[in-house]
Amino acid sequence: MSVNSLQQIGAIAKREVYRIATRPMYLFCMLVAPILCYVFFTTLMYNGLPTNMPSGVVDLDNSSVTRNIIRNLDAFQQTKIVKHYASFTEARKAMQQGEIYSFYYIPKGTTELALASKQPKVSFYTNNAYLIAGSLHYRDLRMMSELASGAIGRATLYAKGATERQAMGFLQPIVIDTHALNNPWLNYSVYLCNTLFPGVLMLLIFLTTVYTLGTEIKQGTSRELMKMADFSISKVLVGKLLPQTLIFFIMATFQNVYLYAFMHYPCNSGILPMVLAGGLLVLSSQAFGVFLFGLFGSLRLALSAASLWGVISFSISGFTFPVMAMHPSLQALCNLFPLRHYFLIYVNQALNGYPIIYAWQPVLALLLFMMLPFFVIKKLRTIFMEYVYIP
Repeated sequence: MSVNSLQQIGAIAKREVYRIATRPMYLFCMLVAPILCYVFFTTLMYNGLPTNMPSGVVDLDNSSVTRNIIRNLDAFQQTKIVKHYASFTEARKAMQQGEIYSFYYIPKGTTELALASKQPKVSFYTNNAYLIAGSLHYRDLRMMSELASGAIGRATLYAKGATERQAMGFLQPIVIDTHALNNPWLNYSVYLCNTLFPGVLMLLIFLTTVYTLGTEIKQGTSRELMKMADFSISKVLVGKLLPQTLIFFIMATFQNVYLYAFMHYPCNSGILPMVLAGGLLVLSSQAFGVFLFGLFGSLRLALSAASLWGVISFSISGFTFPVMAMHPSLQALCNLFPLRHYFLIYVNQALNGYPIIYAWQPVLALLLFMMLPFFVIKKLRTIFMEYVYIP
């Protein structure tokens, strides 16, 4: 590349820096929105999982055994017993009104039947309209039921003269050893933020890239810009997008440092591979934004397509719903979303800590996304030279 070409690109980049610095919307999308997102979600989910979610109890037995069960249930981190209800109907109405997420129902005579080995039945009800709260309460209530059943069974065996070893061998003939890998704390924030943050950044890059190209047409400055680059659309794209690339790369790097160095989220590969993955995501997202604008040739349509593609990415990338459980057509379609490939690199590097060579497929996919502008380069030149914005 000649010195003259570099000077032209530099002049366009300088012009773009001035536009970014003097237009609040650019500053909001490129700096303020990502930082607000990072701080908001990590603060919102600081504890990893919601705690002290309200639950109720209907204890018609009201024995020392059932009161002990309720005290133990209240000691669980996610569950807080906020009220005792006199009847099933009263507790159900409270759950329907959103006052509690679940309730535990203990019928009259439960303790007596349990001590007589007559298998009494207790019930628990969870409101799974609130999926997270309902699932966590279901886990706690089920665990408490199993612990209570085991405690009563052990007391019965002791009364019959069994030793502790004999009782435990009867109650738990197989010892289960569980290992939660990669997110051993079962931290919802670790699960969500590692892909939500780059997803939000990708969406902002889509929109900013399309908008920065479309406003040149809208404001009638596209021909002036082409003249600055000796009518080379490649120089225009490099000059206009280079300042944004640097800013978005800084935000992607800040995201990784914030998550892995400050918040101490799991990162078995070290921060550097994730910084490189962030750079690939920035470049591939910008390339995809350029492709969308060149494909549609309209600011409105390109912004709509960018918004749609960005929003669908959250559902189809694999972090909210397993890709392998999707329909085969959707499994193939997910490869058309940059966030999917970033997610695979994240799993491979940050969670598993494998050598980067094992992530060659998603890395190659993001590199291929960077080639997309070449398919619309001629149309982009025509758009900048001939198109007129129609309100």
